Order: sequence, then structure tokens, then C-alpha cells
Amino acid sequence: MHTRQIRFQGFERQDGLWDIEGELLDTKPHAFEIEGEGRWEPEQPIHHMRIRVTLDDQMVVRGIEAVMDSFPHAPCPQAQAPMQRMIGSTMGRGWRQAIERHLGGIEGCTHLRELLFAMATAAFQTRSASFAPPPDGRPPMHLGKCRAWDFDGPVVEKVYPMFFRWRPPAKPESSA
Repeated sequence: MHTRQIRFQGFERQDGLWDIEGELLDTKPHAFEIEGEGRWEPEQPIHHMRIRVTLDDQMVVRGIEAVMDSFPHAPCPQAQAPMQRMIGSTMGRGWRQAIERHLGGIEGCTHLRELLFAMATAAFQTRSASFAPPPDGRPPMHLGKCRAWDFDGPVVEKVYPMFFRWRPPAKPESSA
């Protein structure tokens, strides 16, 4: 009854930055109408939206562009301008909260937000340096975030033996 296609591509730029491009395409195999908005033929795009996020090596958003080629309601394109609020946000811990803070509710577009949520993993996969331990001795940020990268699991033992069974340092107790 409905097909949603999502595609991501990541590129290393010559200026040392990274472009992550996401595309969302919604179609239906049958014709339908939204009262007062229009009629869509079978396979005609209902939503066709694209985002390009430019990142630096610290995964900080340095630029963002959104394009809506197809959308069902006249106000939809107004959600593109607020995307600029994401500049300065970091793809990493807190990414989803940053999206909600800057683009949540009526400030943004559900479809663009969904695309941004998933762009972080595409960005991470694009940058092979994301898999290297940081120079400060901490484990790479993907460890401890899924079953395969369990600090106590066989993959971490094999790929990152120095972090096998790692635990974060205890936080000092505050004296009150």
C-alpha cells in the first residue's frame, strides 16, 4: 500500500570536510486524493526530499541544505529554512535531542527530521576515522552502543582488545 525509500551517500571533500546526503521518497502503487490538496497517480512521489549535511572531522555540522521536490501540502517547504538551526550541532551523543530542540513540533518537518536522525549512522560509516580510538585513550564512540560492540563481547575482544571489559572511570563523589 505504500513504499518509502531512504538512501544515504557520504563523500569526502577536497577541503577536508564531509558531505552526507540523504534522500526520502514516498510512493503508493495506486492513485489517491487528499481532499483540497490534490491527486496523486500510482508511483507519483508524495514526498521526495533531500538533505545534504556538511561535517567537519569532529562531526560538527558546518552547513546544511534541504530540498523538497515533492510534498503533499502547500506549507511543507516552510520547514526548509529552520534546518539552518542545526549548524553547530554535533552528530553524536545528543544528536536526536538537538534535532528535536531545533526542528521539533511545528518548527520542522517529520520527514526531514526522520532523515536527519538516520544520517548520523551514515556519517559515522562514511568516516573510517570514526572507528579509531581517540588520542585521549577513551574507547571509540561506537563501543558499548549495540550487541556486536559490547565491551564484554567477542568482537571488542578481537578488534579492540585494549577496551575488552572496559568500564568508564568512576565519577568522584561530591562532598555536600
